[in-house]
Amino acid sequence: MNRKKILLVEDDLNLGIVIKDFLEMEGFSVVHATDGESGRNKFDKSKFHLVLIDIMLPLMDGFSLAEYIRKNNRTIPMIFLSAKSMKEDKIKGFRIGADDYITKPFSTEELVLRINAVLRRTEAGNGTINYKEVYSFSKFTFDYEEQTLSSPSGTVQLTRKEAEVLRMLCRYQNQLLKREVALKEIWGENDYFMGRSMDVYIAKLRKLFRDYSDISIINVHNAGFKLVVEEK
Repeated sequence: MNRKKILLVEDDLNLGIVIKDFLEMEGFSVVHATDGESGRNKFDKSKFHLVLIDIMLPLMDGFSLAEYIRKNNRTIPMIFLSAKSMKEDKIKGFRIGADDYITKPFSTEELVLRINAVLRRTEAGNGTINYKEVYSFSKFTFDYEEQTLSSPSGTVQLTRKEAEVLRMLCRYQNQLLKREVALKEIWGENDYFMGRSMDVYIAKLRKLFRDYSDISIINVHNAGFKLVVEEK
């Protein structure tokens, strides 16, 4: 069996050992780093299916490490582990590109459930997508499998979350995409923090279309979003 490999960056040595041992009993392969710089070095030297990052780390904090990872790999799933439950920290984590955010203390059983949920959503279990989805609208071509958005001005490489949000918008082109539908499909649950994360990705996608007057992503108050493509 091909074991999924996880990079765990946690400076609390005892907690790190507990998490590592439990995840390995659950069938994962785990590499443990105890500071941000060590985590960065281990990330550079190997390939992982998912990264678990504590926010309060010595030498390089978790947010900085996550930004480094996201610049070098736009698709790898990331979950933050934090003793902080502040709304601003969660929003910052999702803005960087986190897939989930778990507040300490948490049970190891909950951690495994969340890891498996993220891996299922990101299709990291088999590393492939078994179908081809390409959407054409206005002057754009969106390849969901390749996570690319092409236009006469060039091709943009999307993050996985950007691609998933755009895919949902394309499926509902010129129709209402209900907020709760998108959240449950992409994030697995409908709550405030996931909603704020989705708002961040909607804003990023809007910037890609800002030079095209025939395309807009509009908010439908208290309902959801709509990708409006005008016929010419």
